[in-house]
Amino acid sequence: MIRHRATQNQTNSKPPVKLKIGFLLAKNFTLNAFSLFVDTLRLGSDQGDNSGRIACDWSVMSSTNHFITSSSGVQVVPTTLLKPASDFTYLVVVGGRLNEDEVLDGEVLRYLKTAFESNVPIIGLCTGSFVLASAGLLKGKRACVSWLHHREFREKFPEISVSSHELFVEDGSVITCAGGSSAADLAAFLLNRHIGEYAERNALEILQISRRRDAKEMQTRNPLGRAADDKRVELALLIMEQHVEDLLEIEDIAAQTGLSRRQLERSFRARLGVSPSAAYLTMRLDSANRLVRTTSVSLSEVAVMTGFENSSHFIRKFRERFGSPPATVRKMLKLGNQAIQQPVSALTCAEDDY
Repeated sequence: MIRHRATQNQTNSKPPVKLKIGFLLAKNFTLNAFSLFVDTLRLGSDQGDNSGRIACDWSVMSSTNHFITSSSGVQVVPTTLLKPASDFTYLVVVGGRLNEDEVLDGEVLRYLKTAFESNVPIIGLCTGSFVLASAGLLKGKRACVSWLHHREFREKFPEISVSSHELFVEDGSVITCAGGSSAADLAAFLLNRHIGEYAERNALEILQISRRRDAKEMQTRNPLGRAADDKRVELALLIMEQHVEDLLEIEDIAAQTGLSRRQLERSFRARLGVSPSAAYLTMRLDSANRLVRTTSVSLSEVAVMTGFENSSHFIRKFRERFGSPPATVRKMLKLGNQAIQQPVSALTCAEDDY
């Protein structure tokens, strides 16, 4: 009888949860990054679409029971107050809009710092990397941010090495992720690491994602609006976009892609039909056009912000590309004429003088 009871208890016992996540949602957090991450966990935790928390479990934590509002206005209610950080495999900080003050309250920040000091692995999802950096948790580490926020991160945290080419970066006990769809890639990676390939496959197939992208795969971005179909050319374009103000030499850009200048020149001409210098100038002028149209920054400041040595050079190149000088574009916009001329082609800049 005793032997029978032991067998029965063993049969009814549940396997231990292998992956436990504690979410900390910032003020105006990014809903899609959070939902993609947690739903990937949900689908990888059970077979099919049963949503059983068999292999994974998660909690949305806060210092209060108040609703947390996302940047889209959708609200999430915390499922628990702060639990011991050691209860979790990872703590995930989901960032949000960058123009907010005190995105996490003081109690949550202290909790996060204590967890870091206790070597509990921490993930900064989307602009969660900014939260971790502000809390001092990225000192001496390499971080990952979206290409969209690369400039802001460099300006705010110049001492931290940052990549906006990759999807996510793991450095010691900290993982930072660009956000967007890469949240699903990171969650699937963790499923594979802690549960197994079958869990990752189940989640991705139900999500209609053909494969998990590797951490070092390039973020989706096409600054010139034309597909290059060459990873090294695409990387060079991303580097150019991140250095619109502080211009890099083409040799330096080529070196960062693993090519010589001559090889990069050939690749650009083969894939885009222009030189790297011409593509760089086009990108800078497009950035200048956005600043002229959407901000009140002075034209001399626009010139500096887009890497031009003087205003006359900037105005001449702007007129060549857009058909009108920047002052005319801004004046026409003030008069309500939104149909001011647009460039005829996406890549029309001269080869020289970038």
